[in-house]
Amino acid sequence: MDLQLTGKTAVVTGASRGIGLATVSALMGEGMRVVGAARTVTPELKETGAVCVAMDLSAPDAPGQLVALAAAEFGGLDLLVNNVGGGDSGADPTGGFLGFTDQQWHDTFNLNFMTAVRTTRAALPHLTESRGSIVNISSNGARTPHAGPVPYTTAKAALTAFGKALAEEFGPLGVRVNTVSPGPVRTAMWESPDGYGAELSRSMGVEHEQLLAGLPAAVGMVTGRLVHPEEVAALVSWLASARAGSITGADHIIDGGSIKTV
Repeated sequence: MDLQLTGKTAVVTGASRGIGLATVSALMGEGMRVVGAARTVTPELKETGAVCVAMDLSAPDAPGQLVALAAAEFGGLDLLVNNVGGGDSGADPTGGFLGFTDQQWHDTFNLNFMTAVRTTRAALPHLTESRGSIVNISSNGARTPHAGPVPYTTAKAALTAFGKALAEEFGPLGVRVNTVSPGPVRTAMWESPDGYGAELSRSMGVEHEQLLAGLPAAVGMVTGRLVHPEEVAALVSWLASARAGSITGADHIIDGGSIKTV
């Protein structure tokens, strides 16, 4: 299916690995010109052929610099994918609400929510001109906030609400805004030896591989496996395209059927 994205320009944040890297690859495969930003530019990101920017987007002025660079490089902007985020706040992510300090709440919200706010603010003048779109990568934890570190899931809930508000305000100006909310994905967050999955396995007294093997059943994923980053990237690509021209303000769950409510 031709998604009619050839020649259009995208910015993807958190692009070095996982969902961000898969999204850059998918959009490049659709003929888009992509600027991928990450704290560290990995060899895998370079191999996509995207314009790679090493940048800590949690710094207040960095998102504006990124958007200005992309607009100058390609003469405008058609798509923003707010993907940067993570649950690493320096605290034990399995310790519960009382284990998080004010600073850890601040750092988690800054990375997972305020970075998207700042990048979106910078991008909207370009997106209104091109009648482009925004896709925010949230989490199904926004709907089940007990299922992960509470600062992270609360920040993702804010991101989901943010997308809904943007869609209402900027829809009349031609900008579509959608949210994609994955469940557990085969990324470093779950698979890295120093990620959330490893910390969770240690807190439960089980082997990391044992936790990952049993995770789909434990969280009710009827597919029996974790989500692949490429599946999320395919959904992002479709939402960015004219094929999804009447879809805005929606939160698309991709979690193997984990959430059971309507």
